[in-house]
Amino acid sequence: MATIEHSAIVKASPERVFALLERVEDFADYSDLIERIEPLGDDRYRWYVHAVGRDWTFDVVITECRAPEVLAWESLSGVDNQGRYRLTPVEEGTEVALTLTYSLRNRLVEKAVNRAATPLVGKVSRQILARVGDRL
Repeated sequence: MATIEHSAIVKASPERVFALLERVEDFADYSDLIERIEPLGDDRYRWYVHAVGRDWTFDVVITECRAPEVLAWESLSGVDNQGRYRLTPVEEGTEVALTLTYSLRNRLVEKAVNRAATPLVGKVSRQILARVGDRL
């Protein structure tokens, strides 16, 4: 599994940042690569993403929701992935740290995705946190 990490400071309290992050279906508003997210009930969501020239669909479930500190998920179908947002209060507001791990079944696709994934996830994470910051 590959692991990607990204962090940023959002100029708002952890409670305010977490309140936006826990509205998972709104992530489509925060990134150009996320086409839409469908709530499926029971803390489950279907993600539709267009990245590295392909359309990706996967279902995730929220595995940990501990306000205002941690929001974590794992995939149930599609791209095998797990992620975690950890929020820490800092003088400037909130440090939001993302850790994302993923694995692909097709080695050829995995090589292409691995080359693009780190800058891609970094871009998505920056977009999400910047737009969350803008909303706050």
